Amino acid sequence: MSEPILSIRKLRKAYATGVEALKSVDLDIRRGEIFALLGPNGAGKTTLINIVCGIVTPTSGEVLVDGKDWRADFRYARGRIGLVPQELTTEAFETVWNTVNFSRGLYGRERNEGFVEELLKRLSLWDKRKTEMRFLSGGMKRRVMIAKALSHEPEILFLDEPTAGVDVELRRDMWELVRKLRADGTTLILTTHYIEEAEEMADRVGVISRGELIAVDEKGALMARMGRKTLDVVLAEPLQAIPAELSDWNLELNQAGHMLRYQFDSHAERTGIASLMRRLSDLGIAYKDLSTHQSSLEDIFVELVHGGRERA
Repeated sequence: MSEPILSIRKLRKAYATGVEALKSVDLDIRRGEIFALLGPNGAGKTTLINIVCGIVTPTSGEVLVDGKDWRADFRYARGRIGLVPQELTTEAFETVWNTVNFSRGLYGRERNEGFVEELLKRLSLWDKRKTEMRFLSGGMKRRVMIAKALSHEPEILFLDEPTAGVDVELRRDMWELVRKLRADGTTLILTTHYIEEAEEMADRVGVISRGELIAVDEKGALMARMGRKTLDVVLAEPLQAIPAELSDWNLELNQAGHMLRYQFDSHAERTGIASLMRRLSDLGIAYKDLSTHQSSLEDIFVELVHGGRERA
């Protein structure tokens, strides 16, 4: 496997109050992937990003950008990282074109109007290039923030809650834009508390809670490893209680006695479904329908944060 484009080692941030915002975080980001960092508000997502981007000073630890220390080779590191923050901070009376061009100049990049034009077209901003920022919608301003972050041609792009406060249609557009950026070779790290965002887009998922990275894995592997399947048996006649003869399966009785719910490990050698169905038949319990449900990332997230936690 190739060297990670970003390596975070034992990164810690503690404040004078004694609060630990980050607790010895280790994380490798692979070149060209979309990595989603999930966590509730206050979990440490933004602190982690701000340290990597040189905005916040860590208490201890190190970050390697393409193998180089992000403090010893500050200019190198910053030139390869772009950040789209949560806050929409732009100069209200500047045009879109000037805003993006100016941002490119801040990183010492030579003027390249052709590149900026192509960037604005890719982000559906070309028609707005002469518009002052104050006249743009929130969604368009967020696109400009992405254009600013990409103006110096970084290899790594951080998106901190990229779809916070935008409507469902614009959120879908943003997802499509992220996929295009990855197709262009950009490595993307996004923080989100929208579970469906990670499930839709990410190659890998990390879960952070109270400053600790408590799980990191391929999205599919995380769901397969931790996700349970649920079998719902819709009964022909309601039950008042679960018969003692069914105690081996640890069933739940739902919907006013009309449904039996059974949770099982889909990867186990024996799921227990066949024996459960035989026992139902032996007991004369008829059913009208069967359905299964695979745990979503949301289910897993809730279990990790609030239940038994799995170390990364």
